[in-house]
This record gives sequence, structure tokens and C-alpha cells, in this order.
Amino acid sequence: MSEKEAKSNLADIAYGLIKRDITEGAFIPGDKLLMSALRERYEIGAGPMREALSRLVAERLVTAESQKGFRVAPMSIAELKDIYFARAQLEAMITELAVERGDESWEAGVIASAHTLSKVTEVHSAEEMLGLWDSRHKAFHLAIARGCGSAKLLELRLTMLEQAERYRQLWLRQTVFSAEALETKREEHRQLLDVLLSGDSTRARRIMFEHMMNPVPIITDIMAARGLTSGD
Repeated sequence: MSEKEAKSNLADIAYGLIKRDITEGAFIPGDKLLMSALRERYEIGAGPMREALSRLVAERLVTAESQKGFRVAPMSIAELKDIYFARAQLEAMITELAVERGDESWEAGVIASAHTLSKVTEVHSAEEMLGLWDSRHKAFHLAIARGCGSAKLLELRLTMLEQAERYRQLWLRQTVFSAEALETKREEHRQLLDVLLSGDSTRARRIMFEHMMNPVPIITDIMAARGLTSGD
């Protein structure tokens, strides 16, 4: 591996680690991202670290201040609502197309992923529960979306999911660690599955939009309680 390739590889690693820590709340909005502290935390040099931070600036997870370095980007209820509305509209349209275009293989994949998600019960720790449910939840929604038959729409969908992730993590911890909230989500998924398999694409679009927007008031309350409302 050349020196250039090694540096690029380290930048990719740094990017993934910092992004994970921002989206999962290890770094909170406004935190200063000091190069010395980052180098010590991740054991990665300044060059790859700057490249990683520049990528995160482009994704609006980090802000760059002239002569002042980098900070974790602010979060706001206005941005939350905008991202979730756009994401819900896109997911609803993709779902409508999936119901119209999906074949028996698509149906089988959706049913299988829904079943796998419903079986997230026996785990060894709360964090394991969180990770397992989240990965299976994403897999369920991806199985639905794949029926749309458009690679470009799936790319846009992934972009919107990444933009929502910081906000989504607030909702995720509130949901997965509450038996009542988790059961409400299971019931939503059961209803959604029934609609998908009914072949009613118009109703599927409406139900998916509502499903995607349901976390907004929950996240809004969490943000207000934590004072994460800057930028409104």
C-alpha cells in the first residue's frame, strides 16, 4: 500500500469513528473538536483527521470556524422537522412504488425481515438490544424500499437517513429502552406489513408517511428537555 493510500484509509477510519460518536451523542452540539484530543482518542494523525473533519463539514455534522478549528454542528427543532418531512415524503413515495412494482420475492423479503425484527427479545444488555433492534429495523425498511426498483431513489433514501441519524438516535434510545414504546412500534410495523401485502399502494404511501413522522414529537420533547434547540 502506498503512503497516499494508507493516509486515505486512515481518513476513512477517522471519518467513520467521529461520525459514529457524533450521531450516537458522545460529542454533543457545540463541542469543540480539538485536534490534539481527537488524535489521542482515535490514535490517528492530524492529516487524516483534518480530511475526515472536512468530509463531516460537507455533511453538515461539523462546522469549521476560521482560525478557531472545528465544532459539532448545532441541532434545531426546525432542522429536525425539515429533515423528517422530506425523508417521510421520499420514503412514502418509494413505498408506493414498491407496492406497485414488488414481486413475490420482494414480499418474501419484507415478511422475513419483519419476522426477524419482531424476534428481538433475548439479549444480554441494553446496548446490545439497541444495536440489534436498530440494525433489524433498518433492514426491514430497506427490504420494503428495495421493491421500488430505482437505484437513484435508494441512494437519495440513504442520504436522507444519514442526515436524520443524529435526531433518530434520540428517538431510538427513548423507544428501545421502553417496553410500552417498543410495543407501540411493533403494532405499527404489523399494521404497515398488512397494508403492504394488501396491494393498496395509495394507502401504503399514507401509512408510511405517518409512520415516518411519528418520532418527530418525541424527538422534539427530548431536544427541548436537553436544551438542544439552537438555530430555530
